[in-house]
Amino acid sequence: MADSPVPSDNLGSSGMGDGDMADTDFNDADTTPASPAGSNPGPVDDHGDVAGMGDDDTPERESEIDDLTDSLSRLDAELEAEMDFSDVDVPALLLEREEYKSMAQRLQADFDNFRKRSTSQAKVDAERAAGRLAEALLPVLDAAEAAYLRHPEEVGPLLNQMLTELKKHGLETLDLDGQPFDPEVAEAVAHEPIEGGEPVVAEVLRSGYRWKGRTLRAAMVKTKD
Repeated sequence: MADSPVPSDNLGSSGMGDGDMADTDFNDADTTPASPAGSNPGPVDDHGDVAGMGDDDTPERESEIDDLTDSLSRLDAELEAEMDFSDVDVPALLLEREEYKSMAQRLQADFDNFRKRSTSQAKVDAERAAGRLAEALLPVLDAAEAAYLRHPEEVGPLLNQMLTELKKHGLETLDLDGQPFDPEVAEAVAHEPIEGGEPVVAEVLRSGYRWKGRTLRAAMVKTKD
């Protein structure tokens, strides 16, 4: 009896018979989808991911930040543990602060006093220098007065102007004529006797001057009593 044809179901699952040979050039690489034209995904690792672009890159960076934060926290805790304030004498520190504060206040007070003394001394020195200048002008005033007695109309206006300007700066002429005699501001060089009474200035022989409230030169006068 003729042999029955072999059903197609007895063929291998690949559709090839026992005598067919598998294509040795067929491999897994041929099944890998081709990359789009113009793209360069870079080297591929064992898991099929492009190197440096794995899905777990972001978690790794977050983990590194967390580790750094934890390290800083531990360092702060260690520093706080090492700083022991149990042996600090707070009352002594407060007392020392008050001492430094008192010292600063004394220095400030000393500086203020020094500034005031310096200002006052500078003012006194300036007045003394101006007084010496005014004293140096007294012979000029004496000569002007002598000229006034001889030529009152010609010398009078000039003498009055000089005395007015000097008075603005503190020079005053002592007005002693007819006043009770005062040895603080006048020197008696002549005497006219009268019957009883206190001595008074009868005549001013040389004018006296006061500079800023103090006697610059005593007047020469003739008294009577």
